[in-house]
Amino acid sequence: MAEAFAAVEIIAAKRDKGELTDPQIDWVIDAYTRGAVAEEQMSALLMAILLNGMNSREISRWTDAMIRSGERMEWSAVKRTTVDKHSTGGVGDKITLPLAPLVAACGGAVPQLSGRGLGHTGGTLDKLESIPGWRASLSNEEMLKVLQDCGAVICAAGAGLAPADKKLYALRDVTATVEAIPLIASSIMSKKIAEGTSALILDVKTGNGAFMSDPLKARELAQVMVELGERAGVKTRALITAMDVPLGLTAGNALEVRESVEVLAGGGPSDVVELTVLLAREMLDAGKIKPLMDPADALMNGAAMDHWRRMILAQGGDPDAALPVAKEKIVVNAESSGEIIEMNAMKVGVSAWRLGAGRSRQGEKVQAGAGIEIHAKPGQEIKAGQPLFTLHTDEAARFERALEVLDGAVRISSTGEKVERLPLILEKIER
Repeated sequence: MAEAFAAVEIIAAKRDKGELTDPQIDWVIDAYTRGAVAEEQMSALLMAILLNGMNSREISRWTDAMIRSGERMEWSAVKRTTVDKHSTGGVGDKITLPLAPLVAACGGAVPQLSGRGLGHTGGTLDKLESIPGWRASLSNEEMLKVLQDCGAVICAAGAGLAPADKKLYALRDVTATVEAIPLIASSIMSKKIAEGTSALILDVKTGNGAFMSDPLKARELAQVMVELGERAGVKTRALITAMDVPLGLTAGNALEVRESVEVLAGGGPSDVVELTVLLAREMLDAGKIKPLMDPADALMNGAAMDHWRRMILAQGGDPDAALPVAKEKIVVNAESSGEIIEMNAMKVGVSAWRLGAGRSRQGEKVQAGAGIEIHAKPGQEIKAGQPLFTLHTDEAARFERALEVLDGAVRISSTGEKVERLPLILEKIER
């Protein structure tokens, strides 16, 4: 069968700053998914999009074409309103783990299709897989059963969900086109819209440890994604949140699970608790769900923990099992006394990755016990010789490169200098 278009004409149109028509976009996504557009042709088109951008109609159509490349999830059998959250990722961002069971405890249903980490940002599935027996891959029937029984499910997206995105994501990674806002927005939103949830809260991170370090770029991305969600009939809001300092006191898989369980037990670091409660309230409000209780109360009275235990058990995990611990650890002490003024989230994230907590290519195995514990954060006083970080890994040979990147990650001052930090929530974007 003859193809409706020639890929080279579409590449040339975007190269010359032209607008792609709806039929061109529909064809190029479909043809690439079935292999009729070559990798080098799609690479050229992605670069043209990165350099010349897309208008809102083009981005919306591109997203829609990616959704239509696969199946759409359907949750009408679930008695509760479905709501979801997506974070653009950061260092120590374990919020999904306590958030999904918390929203379930308050009356929502959370079908959370999550991903794996790449580079310095950790993946939710990698974290949960450090729990003995826990399974990330569920069939659609299993997913529905866990959601009905527990109010929340966190699992891997099936191969049938936006397959065009899976191919494009891998290609963007090796062609330096990851940063293009139309491509980021369509990648995230094609999966989230296909997931079939009725309301969605986007947690768009900004600061040195975030994918979008510039707050203006983070806002642009948030606005594009909110518009895509609303156009598709999903109630969508975005919060732009701080990622200039790691979230919580851990970065690494089992370490972050342990911290999440502390939050569910009514404790844990204040920034993790604050953001979890705030996002839970936003999700319930966007879904027009009358809460059974306030999220802050559900953390304190054990309701969120009950839902967590049920959800972990339903996916084969043992919520009472000891979490993996790395074979080797070393402590990094403060070199001077004073107040911690800065802690660079990106450096902490890269160090945790070098310890084995993350991967540098898709498919690589991660170490469950590897990562970093943080003993003091900006605004706190510390004395020379007191612990700043504990580094964990199964391979002592990794310490050298992990320590190398941590050099200069923390600035301590005894001159009364002011701590300059982003507010936890910079802005809320909705239509």
